[in-house]
Amino acid sequence: MSQLLEADRPRPGLRERKKAKTREAIQEHALRLFAERGYEATTIADITDAAEVSPSTFFRYFPTKEDVALYDALDPILLAELAAQPAELSPVGALRAAIREVFGGMPSGVLAQQNERAALVISVPELRMRMLDELVRSMRLFAEVIAKRAGRDPDDPAVSALTGAAIGVSIAVWLNPGSLDPDYVGLMDAGLAELEAGFPGLSGIGDRGLE
Repeated sequence: MSQLLEADRPRPGLRERKKAKTREAIQEHALRLFAERGYEATTIADITDAAEVSPSTFFRYFPTKEDVALYDALDPILLAELAAQPAELSPVGALRAAIREVFGGMPSGVLAQQNERAALVISVPELRMRMLDELVRSMRLFAEVIAKRAGRDPDDPAVSALTGAAIGVSIAVWLNPGSLDPDYVGLMDAGLAELEAGFPGLSGIGDRGLE
């Protein structure tokens, strides 16, 4: 449990909360339509009609249809939780604790939506291509938080390597359709535990191959 209590955390202003709700509503309707009609067959006009917003409002939040599918609303929440972890935790330990905090009590409906989004990204070629840009952006954001906790520069090779490895664990879980179930936290934690311990289960494999 993070030592920073909910009551002590800065609460977003009313404007920020309204913007977040609008963004979430647009994405929720978009994902539903993608599932019902298919990604290609769903237009931005379909999404704005379903969400009852104007096209200008849609583009204020999402520059393209691809963006509404790729946006991950959990990233900023996870980043804030990571930054709030006790300073004595290792970078991977802090990330493990943050993931448990964010995903541990998350409603099943939110996890189901994330699962649908993962399946969509995998199945649509243009989304798979754009996903690389999103991964680079996410890696930079997480590197900045990890670097600040460690007193290092975000471009420090150690920070870059650790961030890339942690993101790799999340990709292995997230891009496996159906894995975002109640055991998502367990799967992520198990992978990060291996990373933190230096993959002890794989030690000596090369030596055995020479026998």
